[in-house]
Amino acid sequence: MPIAFCTLEIYLSYAQSLKEKRMVLRKLQDRLRAKFNFSLSEIDHQDLWQRALIGAVSISGDRQALQSITEAFVRESEAILGDDLVHCHVEYIDF
Repeated sequence: MPIAFCTLEIYLSYAQSLKEKRMVLRKLQDRLRAKFNFSLSEIDHQDLWQRALIGAVSISGDRQALQSITEAFVRESEAILGDDLVHCHVEYIDF
């Protein structure tokens, strides 16, 4: 049973407060959750205005299907965030 773990490192140069950062992250998370079966959470830099690290996890019975969905998830994240996405890393864990 494979698990996909994806991290999205984000830099929001225009954010002037934690409230503004949270609005951007909430919008991102809502759009990605609506389209993909991933659980998302801010996992680091919660106290910084302009940085965020989002963790996304999904599980499937079929590794091929999981890889396909994860690739689409990454493409959509890149499309939504554009230049705000600094780095994306994907790991697959097999049990």
